[in-house]
Amino acid sequence: MDRLTELQIFIRVVEMGSFSKAARELQLTQPTITKHINSIEGRLNARLLNRNPRAVSLTEIGARYYEKCKDLVRFYDEAQNIVLGRHTHVEGQLRVGTSLTFGRRIIVPLLVKFMGMHPDLRVDVSHDDRYVDLVGIGLDAAIRLGSLADSSLGGRYIGLNPWVMVASPDYLAKHGEPKSHTELSRHACLVYSSVQEDNYWHMRTPTGDRVSIFVNGRLRSNNLSSLVTAARADLGVTIVPHYVAAGAIAGGHLRQIMADHILPDQEIHVVFPSPKLVPAKVTVLIQFLQEQFQNEWWLNLSSFDQTNQ
Repeated sequence: MDRLTELQIFIRVVEMGSFSKAARELQLTQPTITKHINSIEGRLNARLLNRNPRAVSLTEIGARYYEKCKDLVRFYDEAQNIVLGRHTHVEGQLRVGTSLTFGRRIIVPLLVKFMGMHPDLRVDVSHDDRYVDLVGIGLDAAIRLGSLADSSLGGRYIGLNPWVMVASPDYLAKHGEPKSHTELSRHACLVYSSVQEDNYWHMRTPTGDRVSIFVNGRLRSNNLSSLVTAARADLGVTIVPHYVAAGAIAGGHLRQIMADHILPDQEIHVVFPSPKLVPAKVTVLIQFLQEQFQNEWWLNLSSFDQTNQ
């Protein structure tokens, strides 16, 4: 087995937190998985994973190695997709699932562009903020935000979705502008209720410390646009994806605050029913989306249709 495959095995063990789960997904035996992880650690003369009967976790050096491995595998996938995308003609129907807000504002304009490049392709788009059963409803691919859950699905990383902290100028004039995470407890915070531990905002301070802050306010919502509307109405501080707040920031209705505190980025993935025998139309879609989401795409939203925000 080549070293690239070993890196792919290492990544799946980390993401699934288990040798046995990774073995089942990759259709390998657990001793085979263990053998290849031991091979990597032996070659590097470093312990990458802490093991216990219930789960595995990364050591400090293992965490840094894991991030570099993801980059290497992603670059390899991109190189493969460039070649496949150049030489593959796609046609027929492509059924794609995506979330409501990100799908309508970002993914659908890209799919329209993708259809223009492939005139023999028909696209059926489903919008749902829940993690639906791809196989059960017959989707070819779905675009998902956040870390991939434990599943037997295939998946490809395509980019990052950064978040920002914002408030209206009038709110800040009346209540003061928070400069540190320690000041957020005295502010009205508008909470996005579709994430775990939604009342805790996680961030990294300018000194590099990771902190979690309990926040509270008068409004909670599972809709990001509603939070922007409330923030524009001077109801408080909120954290939303950059692309959701971009128009309000550009128009002077909201202002980014505490920009020196780093908020967690959401990973963007394309997932598909099986990690093996990926259809050409899905492979070409992945390659296209990776190109669209490279670099700081959120700073160039003019390439997306933002007229319906």
